[in-house]
Amino acid sequence: MSNQRTRISSGSSFEKLAGYSRLVVDGEWVFVSGTSGFDYTTMTVSDSAEEQAHQTFRNISAALAQAGATLDDVVRVTYLLSDAALFGELAPIFGQYLGVARPACTAMVVGMVDTRMKIEIEVTVRKQG
Repeated sequence: MSNQRTRISSGSSFEKLAGYSRLVVDGEWVFVSGTSGFDYTTMTVSDSAEEQAHQTFRNISAALAQAGATLDDVVRVTYLLSDAALFGELAPIFGQYLGVARPACTAMVVGMVDTRMKIEIEVTVRKQG
C-alpha cells in the first residue's frame, strides 16, 4: 500500500477555519473526524436522536466511499453522546450499520459544541487490500 496521505473534506467552511479534514487516508488506514447528524446539503439537523444517528452514518459512509472504504472496514468507533440515556436508544442503530464490522468501541457522554447535536461519531478504518 502507498504511504501517501490524502485529505477529504465534507465541504464545510469550518474545516478550513479549524484546520482539520473530514477524513484522512494514510496508507491503508482511514481516520474519520467526529461526524455529526447534520445534513450537509441543507445544513439542518433533526431534533430526533435516531435520525441524527442515521444521518451521521450516512455522512460517514459518503466520506468513506471517497476513500474506497465502507462501514464494514471500520476497526474502531467512538460514540460521543449528549446524554447517557441515548445509548440504549441508539445501540440498535449502531448495530444496524456496524454489525458486520463489529469494531472496538468506546462511548462517552460529552458536551457538544452545538446544543442541537445529540451524537457525534468518529471511526478508524483499515482498508482491505
